[in-house]
Amino acid sequence: MSTESGADSGVREWLRGLEVFAGPLGAFVPEDAPEDPVELFLGWLREAVDAGVPEPHAMTLSTVGDDGVPDARVLIVKNVDARGWQFAGSAGSPKGRQLAGLPGAALTFYWPLLGRQVRVRGPVEAASAGESAADLLARSASARAEVLMGRQSDRLADTAERDREFASALARLAAEPELVSPGWTLYTVRATAVEFWQADKDRLHTRLRYERTGPGAPWERHRLRP
Repeated sequence: MSTESGADSGVREWLRGLEVFAGPLGAFVPEDAPEDPVELFLGWLREAVDAGVPEPHAMTLSTVGDDGVPDARVLIVKNVDARGWQFAGSAGSPKGRQLAGLPGAALTFYWPLLGRQVRVRGPVEAASAGESAADLLARSASARAEVLMGRQSDRLADTAERDREFASALARLAAEPELVSPGWTLYTVRATAVEFWQADKDRLHTRLRYERTGPGAPWERHRLRP
């Protein structure tokens, strides 16, 4: 006797009926891929921008808490260069505390209009205080005020109190334009593995994985089964 309820069955069928890989999918020939995954990533990112993918620089950052359970949230990548993939946040935030305990992370980019996904994995390094401050100072006043408020992810009991703190932070920044919140940190994922995934309507997805033994080591490339 089935224990599946009608409601559960309805959701299952509804989800199965949703279309995937609907758009004109991107083309990918792994044999033509460059030796460095950063070059390929930036090429794919530009194509996502040209295709009109909303917020193509958004990514899922995955870390591990002290309980051993993965945690994830969506951030914006701030830079990609020979060092790796960069993002920023407060050292006192949940992600900052998790990275202090286990300095490694995974990033996931997904561009559905092209049927493309990129996965980045590796150790995480904190930038110098100067680099971190420059990242914060380049942000909007409202973004800096939110950082200055602190206590990210703490429970919120009173929105009026939050709004007062925000106004106070904005006023403080107006008086001290070069003020930098302590603990703001620019992080770099020094990738040891980068996988490029190109969807195929028949599910024969194309996958190319770059791997190296550590930051600075030469890259090796491998095709993966779908």
